[in-house]
Amino acid sequence: MPETLKAIYHNGAFILETPDDLPEGTEVEILMKSSHLLLHPISDITEKQRFLKALVERMQQNPIPFNAPSFTREMLHERR
Repeated sequence: MPETLKAIYHNGAFILETPDDLPEGTEVEILMKSSHLLLHPISDITEKQRFLKALVERMQQNPIPFNAPSFTREMLHERR
């Protein structure tokens, strides 16, 4: 059964945030969750206009419902 472990990359190693008794040699898969979004800037003006038009259209097709719950600052931050 899959198990989720949180870790921080530091000095070339992944340091688990919570202790876990993984047997030596256990194979794991790592899913990267980065707070840094790496995008290449769009330098072509026509491509940039096309991208922005498509973005606005998607936003208009998926509006936030009027009855959507409001979140407080506290609710938006992960708790440990």
